[in-house]
Amino acid sequence: MLVASQGIILHSIKYGENAVIINIYTKEFGRQAYISNVSHGKKTKNKTGFLQPLFLVDLVAYQKDTREVQRIKEIKNQPVYQNIPFDVTKSTQAIFLAEILGKTLREQESAPEMFEFIQNSLLFFDLAEVGVANFHLWFLFRLTEYLGFFPDTKKTGFEDWFDMRKGAVVPHEPPHPFFFHKEATEKLIHLSSLKLHELGQLKISREMRIYLTSKLTEYYQLHFEHLGEIKSLKVLHEIFSL
Repeated sequence: MLVASQGIILHSIKYGENAVIINIYTKEFGRQAYISNVSHGKKTKNKTGFLQPLFLVDLVAYQKDTREVQRIKEIKNQPVYQNIPFDVTKSTQAIFLAEILGKTLREQESAPEMFEFIQNSLLFFDLAEVGVANFHLWFLFRLTEYLGFFPDTKKTGFEDWFDMRKGAVVPHEPPHPFFFHKEATEKLIHLSSLKLHELGQLKISREMRIYLTSKLTEYYQLHFEHLGEIKSLKVLHEIFSL
């Protein structure tokens, strides 16, 4: 059956001389693996240059439930990013988030609300000029709502510590290592109150940004045993250390 869908590129890998396997999170079918013929000619429709992590695409494919890998007939960037591919910070954040999404979005079923959250967030991020360095923190925090482990960041009225095992702010230091220290918990609580266009209000140091990135990644790892090491995290830290 020939179907059309919107999609978000998660990962692509060369397959033979003239094909590529693309993992795409689609609005209509959830996560799917596709094969597409590619060529390096100037007049070719399907090229690999736009198959970058988190690029948005429209695609037409031959869909069959019994196949593990579907075949693409047509694919194109839509909408086209204006800044992400040309901004080192934004493109590095995109690669990091694509790795997280690639390891957490496993379901082959439609989830339109989550798809639209990801798509709309990325379109805003592409054009954003303020609070850009905090986008991945906000995105990771908000994505948990769709994945089923949204943190409870309500203040306790005492000293606040975010306990990652409980997924909640607690009034004492947890007896295990899986928690945010007090200053980071305060920043997490502030982050939880912000809308996407308010990210410029989150004033944090480079060291705090790196700490929060690591801890939010660790929070994901506690909920997804298969998540493993996030290889792009080190590169992201290096970018924010410059």
